[in-house]
Amino acid sequence: MEQHDIFHPDSTVSPAAERLRYILGEDDDLPTPTLFTEMDTLQHDGDDMEWKESARWVKFEEKVEEGGERWSKPHVSTLTLHSLFELRTCIQTGSVLLDLEGYSLPEIVGESDGLIGPELREKVSFVLLRKHRHQHKKPMHRSLADMGKSNNCPLKNKFMKKIPRDAEASNVLIGEVDFLDKPFVAFVRLAQATTLGGLTEVPVPTRFLFVLLGPHGKGKSYNEIGRAIATLMVDDLFSDVAYKARDRDDLIAGIDEFLDEVIVLPPGEWDPKIRIEPPKKVPSADMRKSVLNLNELGQVNGMVGGAGGGEDEEMPAPHELGEELQFTGRFCGGLWLDIKRKVPWILSDFSQGFHIQSISAVLFIYLGCITNAITFGGLLGDATDNYQGVMESFLGTALAGTVFCLLGGQPLIILSSTGPILIFEKLLYEFSLGYSLDYMELRLWIGLHSCLQCLILVATDASYIIKYITRFTEEGFSSLISFIFISDAIKKMVGSFKYYPINRGFKPDYVTSYKCECIAPDQGEPFSSSPSSFSSTSSPSSFYTFYSPSSFYCLDWSQLSKKECVKYGGALLGNTCKYVPDLALMSFILFFGTYSMTVSLKKFKTSRYFPTKLRKLISDFSIFMSIMTFVGLDMLVGLDTPKLIVPTEFKPTRPDRGWLVMPFGKNPWWVYVASAVPALLVTILIFMDQQISAVIVNRKENKLKKGCGYHLDLFWVGILMAVCSFLGLPWYVAATVISIAHIDSLKMESESSAPGEQPQFLGVREQRLTGILVFVLNGVSIFLAPVLQFWERIKLYLMPAKHQPDFSFLRHVPLRRVHLFTLVQIICLAVLWILKSTVAAIIFPVMILGLMVVRKMMDLMFSQHDLAWLDDILPEKDKKKEKGGKKKKDNKKTKAAETESDEEVRDED
Repeated sequence: MEQHDIFHPDSTVSPAAERLRYILGEDDDLPTPTLFTEMDTLQHDGDDMEWKESARWVKFEEKVEEGGERWSKPHVSTLTLHSLFELRTCIQTGSVLLDLEGYSLPEIVGESDGLIGPELREKVSFVLLRKHRHQHKKPMHRSLADMGKSNNCPLKNKFMKKIPRDAEASNVLIGEVDFLDKPFVAFVRLAQATTLGGLTEVPVPTRFLFVLLGPHGKGKSYNEIGRAIATLMVDDLFSDVAYKARDRDDLIAGIDEFLDEVIVLPPGEWDPKIRIEPPKKVPSADMRKSVLNLNELGQVNGMVGGAGGGEDEEMPAPHELGEELQFTGRFCGGLWLDIKRKVPWILSDFSQGFHIQSISAVLFIYLGCITNAITFGGLLGDATDNYQGVMESFLGTALAGTVFCLLGGQPLIILSSTGPILIFEKLLYEFSLGYSLDYMELRLWIGLHSCLQCLILVATDASYIIKYITRFTEEGFSSLISFIFISDAIKKMVGSFKYYPINRGFKPDYVTSYKCECIAPDQGEPFSSSPSSFSSTSSPSSFYTFYSPSSFYCLDWSQLSKKECVKYGGALLGNTCKYVPDLALMSFILFFGTYSMTVSLKKFKTSRYFPTKLRKLISDFSIFMSIMTFVGLDMLVGLDTPKLIVPTEFKPTRPDRGWLVMPFGKNPWWVYVASAVPALLVTILIFMDQQISAVIVNRKENKLKKGCGYHLDLFWVGILMAVCSFLGLPWYVAATVISIAHIDSLKMESESSAPGEQPQFLGVREQRLTGILVFVLNGVSIFLAPVLQFWERIKLYLMPAKHQPDFSFLRHVPLRRVHLFTLVQIICLAVLWILKSTVAAIIFPVMILGLMVVRKMMDLMFSQHDLAWLDDILPEKDKKKEKGGKKKKDNKKTKAAETESDEEVRDED
């Protein structure tokens, strides 16, 4: 192996790296195919010989277990360092045939035999042309997951789905023979990949052959060399070298590069029998394969051993939101670019929705939207004296959601009513009552002014300021919304125990003594019932006809129900009068059971039970299956648990209002102008809520490919504000939690992944169909009757340093600075929560803007180095960092931070 002096000033580039830079730097538009590697060993049965498959690689190693009936679990190949050096020697001294012309195994063997003497040629050819037996047989006793799998075609098996379509094969043949005195080694690369009959267990054309035949007694050593070359062939960088190598020196340089990156485990500190599980996330090979970074290959090993991975050492990318938020300086320039960006995707926006995954997404989001519509409708009805209720909520959800998903810039965003809007509606209604103003007319003018203000923001490219919304603001906003949802669910659950308490004093042994009677009021007491005490379906006059005060006491009070007894002025007497069924306990079982089952089924995709397709199907429909299961349980038990009531008639909730709000005639003229002031608050709320949710949905982690549409989204939200105001419907804006759930339900993963390799996240099924169907179903229902880094940093407060996870930001930012950053976020979140819970909630949108101001001030508390790892660097800072003075300042801060980090480590020790 070529050596270079680590003390020499020019020794940062190894000779192997220089050679690979030249090899891989050549222009080649064709990508290197994925290699499937199979290792066969020569088996002896008397004078008979055959090649038997012993291991295979797509990404990770799979061995044939000792029993010979099954494959091992995929695992990371653990190689001995000695076997790698022996492999290097084999390539250095053995035969290397590159771009060999051969289209059949006998032809290739004939060419290879020319490298040995004529006395051994016939024997070697005889051995190499022996029959190959692959691992196709299934055991007689099969698991339920294997039932139904066909073995009609041994070469075309289920394993083929794990291999990419354009893959090629490399075959490794290892064997011991009695006619050789020294090993025979040949490395062959065919000019054209060729299917060589039954040489490979799957119908994949062979490109590479590695043959190692040697005398008896060193079978284990030969096997380790075979595993070494097989592992190298599936290595991303070495496979590129193998395809582009021009001679054996290029192959040796590839092995040297691999050795530069090898990590040696001390023999006394781990058990070689342990099979290392494949990592959940395989590090990308882009850095190693990049020609520009090849000059660092000699140093990568040090970073891997010391810090856990060279790739994590790269500075996080600056905060970028793409060209969608470029300030055009033209009237409606951003809106026009959004439209141009979306027009080419019109057809695919609908065609990509025709997939079974869309069905589960529609069912899931529909259930989320309909419960949200009923809940907010009921709360709006209470807050506005039924000027807006459940019916208006249903109709508004269907109208606004359908229009937005059909015409909006980001159809994956789900519109819904939100808590701040509900608070604003309540305060506006109370203001209207206090100043004798017509609520619906005042609300209409606020909506029209807000619509106009939104259109002005669109025309002036005001969405540009979203570039200053970093992870700090996103985490604060999404955490607050998540906590609101969680706290509301817990409040409702706890409230049910208040209305339906558990019967703790019930004793089954004394059940015969339990009773409850309705006692008539004393005859001396005046009759105090009034028509208002009767239900709306009863006629007070009819009551007085049949039950006048003179005949009132002739009632059979013992036959009255509990409600009738109280209504007619009777008294309940007995130890079971306050008894209620255990509705709260049953509600808790349904609540907790639905959540637990959903989480369990969602994780079922990564379990080991049942075939892959069935696991994925169960995972996709986990929420729908959980809800249906516990709804069925509720129906089966038959308890009268609290239910959400869906309206059955298509008419306004309040009888004295129509479907159209008139703009004039009920309020003074000055109201039409003055309403622009509260409209400004609504506009800020709409703008911040909509755009922060859009930024979270459009994050690069979701791998969206069709672009964003911030200006187009705000345009339609503003238009819908005016339409809903005229119809007297609630206002709608992006719902963060439901939108994220919509994204999660449409995530796509690679169908073919190497055994042991986690499916690769490919992106999101970007289409409009699911959103449209969800909101259409919401309308039809009338007639049917973000793991945040923030949370990880909070958990660090409770962990000693030695038990803390190996997060990348902990490697570069002192722990005290991490805690300070998290503390600032917690304080901001607490302030937002307090504001949300008080009358001051009306300034909630202004406080969201305040998060951006706090983030700006944090530039004075933290270095740009720390913020790059904990958050995102603001756009201006990227420009300032280009100046030399700023660089020097940041370098000083970085050194100070590193010094502080070293001191902390010493303190912890």
